[in-house]
Amino acid sequence: MHQTRTRPLLLTLITTTLLAGWFSLNSGSVPVNVWDAIQHPQTLNAQVLWELRLPRTLTAFVTGALLGIAGALMQVLLRNPLADPYILGVSGGASVGALLAILAGAGSLALQSSAFAGALFSTLLVFSLAHGRGNWDTTRLLLTGVVLAAGWGALISLLLATSPGTHVHGMLFWLMGDLSSATVPVTGSLVLILIALPALLLSASLNLLSGGELRAASLGVAIGRLRITIYILASLATATAVTQAGNVGFIGLIAPHILRLTGARDHRVLLPGVIFLGGTLLLVADALSRRVIAPGQLPVGILTALIGVPLFLYLLYRAGSTYDA
Repeated sequence: MHQTRTRPLLLTLITTTLLAGWFSLNSGSVPVNVWDAIQHPQTLNAQVLWELRLPRTLTAFVTGALLGIAGALMQVLLRNPLADPYILGVSGGASVGALLAILAGAGSLALQSSAFAGALFSTLLVFSLAHGRGNWDTTRLLLTGVVLAAGWGALISLLLATSPGTHVHGMLFWLMGDLSSATVPVTGSLVLILIALPALLLSASLNLLSGGELRAASLGVAIGRLRITIYILASLATATAVTQAGNVGFIGLIAPHILRLTGARDHRVLLPGVIFLGGTLLLVADALSRRVIAPGQLPVGILTALIGVPLFLYLLYRAGSTYDA
């Protein structure tokens, strides 16, 4: 993608992200005047903004950005336009960890720690099983992840079926995506930076890998090492996103598609693009989740699915058979 087209695209994405952030700060059951809250930081108006709205807005952006970059990496790793951050069972492990913490009556910090531990365990399990005694390849990785995800799904169903009724509502809400307990995402932001920087450094190799493994190898790309690096980065991004917000679907699937339709197939543009677009999509979905049935709120995962399904079908229709990972 030419530099003359890259700058306007990224500027548009950044501007859209800022507008979505403003929309998120002004969304909720209690009307908040942002300018008034800035000028009078001791008022109730300001407390709602700084203690509730701002942490939730930041968490929504960071989570969406993590899902966006994880989706882009998964799609180039598996060379499959339908690959998304949850396809390898990482979210299933995180979900089981979170549900066990909810059953134990754990607080927010313990729930997040348990979810991350479950995601990490699932990541290590998929990787070790996919490697086995033979060579590690993407087909074996995909099959192992799909089977393990099915196993996690069965375990989640078992936990829901055998849990006391007092816990089921909270468990279902978390499974559908929940940002109501969001705090300032310090850890998530650091993880996003630690993933984005090496991913951008690898963007030239990712471009070559997108054109085929044989071609990339003939041009000097260490395919095995690159695939392992992509898998680790994508899994870490997914684990962190699920830990922060539960299961939020479609963001990592549609964000790369939207950008590719604009011509942003070069990963030097695609990767920073999906960070802003993924964050923007989740910001808008979360803001709408607080407006649709206000003063109540919907799980944000419901909104991402309602937005994502028709949008993805439209993108498939637009893309036709021209997709090239």
